[in-house]
Amino acid sequence: MRADRLVSLVLLLRQHGRLSAATLARELEVSTRTVLRDIEALSAAGVPVYAERGRHGGFALLPGFRTELTGLNHDEALALLVAGSRRGAQVFGLGSALASAMLKVVDALPESYRATAAGAAQRMLIDPETDLLSRRLVAEEVPDAIVAEIRRAVFAGHKLRIHYTAADQTPKWRTVDPIGLVTVRDQGYLLATRSGADRTYRLSRVLAAEELTEPAQRPDRVDLDRAWQERSTRFRTGGDQVTVLVRVNPARREDLVGTALAVRAEETDADGWLRLEVTFQDARHAEWALWQLATNAEALAPQWLRTALHNRAAAIATCYSHLAAVPSLFTNNKFPDTAPPSTSTSN
Repeated sequence: MRADRLVSLVLLLRQHGRLSAATLARELEVSTRTVLRDIEALSAAGVPVYAERGRHGGFALLPGFRTELTGLNHDEALALLVAGSRRGAQVFGLGSALASAMLKVVDALPESYRATAAGAAQRMLIDPETDLLSRRLVAEEVPDAIVAEIRRAVFAGHKLRIHYTAADQTPKWRTVDPIGLVTVRDQGYLLATRSGADRTYRLSRVLAAEELTEPAQRPDRVDLDRAWQERSTRFRTGGDQVTVLVRVNPARREDLVGTALAVRAEETDADGWLRLEVTFQDARHAEWALWQLATNAEALAPQWLRTALHNRAAAIATCYSHLAAVPSLFTNNKFPDTAPPSTSTSN
């Protein structure tokens, strides 16, 4: 406990410059006598702490003194460096600040940890820009000035005025009470209330933002994870949702479930295929999801979905029907008639 307290004492002096014994005792929750003993122990250990007498006196460190994060072990340092590689800070306009902070963390590490922690962090990649199929995961671009203004209002607890473009609507100014910021798959969201009602705003749709001086009407404490879950549930259960009965190849079950809002029922048919009752956001969402699975899924109901998929397949067949009369359109044999052998990335 004393070692932790000594580190805390040094960090307090580094952060505040000069503090009295009474202030240090209050911050560390110990007696002033204990603080004086700790100061003596630090001096004996070579930490350049000195006392300034007088009405505004206290204890301080010599200018330029740098201390190692002696309480940080290798795995803790590695966790910080890996966390720093995530792109959430980029979404909230903190990318440059995060980079600077990571440099300071590495610089403050004990010499024995510095090289190994930084080297290990280089061998772990979190959320790359593309997946194994080279599909690019594009983060939304939000001007730093806008994000900074929103961030200040959130942290200060002030009302926020935003020029926002909702889907299929013209931009409008709105005054909201900001609650918190959330990032999901490189998309940033502002959780707020407006006239007492919950609102969720996508940061990429904010055209301008202005922090106001008026205090926001919001609770002092908030569980952002719970608030996000509640709003996600309301989103999934609203709108023009449709329920679909579908047969799917078990090997493609996760692909289907991953695109659906919810699975209401599931059973196994005699041939081993799965019969699921799933909910989609709307008719367009349902048609798109089933089309992705091709012959690995069959929509059983409603009839309008079966008709839509049939018409789409017929249009594709018509588009390529002329190939039966013209065996090959490529006389230079640039495109082979057979598909290349499949490759695998795993052993």
